[in-house]
Amino acid sequence: MSSGNFLDKLLDGVAVEWIEVGELISPQRGRRLVKSQLEEVGSYAVYQNSMKPLGYYHKSNAQAGATFVIVAGAAGEIGFSDVAFWAADDVYFFPEANAVNNKYLYHFLLTKQHEISSQVRRTSVPRLSIAAVEKLKIPIPCPENPKKSLEIQAEIVRILDTFTELTTELTTELTTELNLRKKQYNHYRDQLLSFENGEVEWKTLGEVALDFGRGKSKHRPRNDEKLYGGDIPFIQTGDIRNAAHVITQYSQTYSELGLIQSKLWPKGTLCVTIAANIAETSILGFDACFPDSVIGFIANPEKTSSGYVEYLLSSLKTKLEEKGQGSAQSNINLGTFENLKLPFPSLAEQARIVAILDKFDALTTSLTEGLPCEIELRQKQYDYYRDLLLRFPKPTQAGECP
Repeated sequence: MSSGNFLDKLLDGVAVEWIEVGELISPQRGRRLVKSQLEEVGSYAVYQNSMKPLGYYHKSNAQAGATFVIVAGAAGEIGFSDVAFWAADDVYFFPEANAVNNKYLYHFLLTKQHEISSQVRRTSVPRLSIAAVEKLKIPIPCPENPKKSLEIQAEIVRILDTFTELTTELTTELTTELNLRKKQYNHYRDQLLSFENGEVEWKTLGEVALDFGRGKSKHRPRNDEKLYGGDIPFIQTGDIRNAAHVITQYSQTYSELGLIQSKLWPKGTLCVTIAANIAETSILGFDACFPDSVIGFIANPEKTSSGYVEYLLSSLKTKLEEKGQGSAQSNINLGTFENLKLPFPSLAEQARIVAILDKFDALTTSLTEGLPCEIELRQKQYDYYRDLLLRFPKPTQAGECP
């Protein structure tokens, strides 16, 4: 699609006038609701300071097909609703107007998202003056002929909505595909790790480990700045949760003082979280320290491998999570793992299982990594065509409206 050819054909020589948004359509501020007025389920969503509904209400104050702007909290975010809703006092919405298609306004404001966000005051609660939106100049084709103008605007909206629908459809399909692959992977993993009593030896982790125990962080307070900023990787529960099988990145480091009061675990150690994120597992890709909210397992190579034990524990993750529920912050203790009896077939059979699951894991990981990339490419494509369709000639280039 060529910007010049397409717009020339769409405009067909008509005039384009750049008019301030506030001159065309006055935004209306929503009205506050107190918490006791909100309902968990209701007829109309209530938007307050984010794009996620705060709750529901039995009345609406904004019509279906309205563009709205968040001015506090997630200040600067632009929304559009196909259905009526309740706008609270941190939301401004645009009522219907004769000169501008509300969805056209929405797509235009998205092209100005960066400019709008730059006007947000970054205080304890980010805030935006609606004047920053009202002063933006929006291109209105053929302003002297509202019928013709709205037809052109509607055609632009139709094209952009089609791109949005295609992007949403693709995202849904890819997400469904990923979930199916994960279910398939979990099924085969559980099948491969299912053994009858008498088929294999059942042992505790301590019986197949060279070293097995919690990480160390003795110094108090734990946030003492002297502990950090050196060259020793310090792994935390989030690093384990975000890793794909092997930990290759870290966000914090220990100083020499940090190392002295902790313990350095070698590359290849299996890390298992026991607080906050229960039973998340991953293997160290480098020597590192970690706190006592993480268990370290160093496999005895004559009995097992870290890879095999990780797959065993991942197959039991749901059951282990259930053991940690019931407190303000989910956690389990080392004893849970010390008493856990697990199946250990021959080393050759363990290696065969790990090789199969590694292949499944690689396929699942590639899909997981590829999904956000594919969605991002489609979003960029939408952004490109949106900007293209809204790249109208400046006033000096305007023609005449028939």
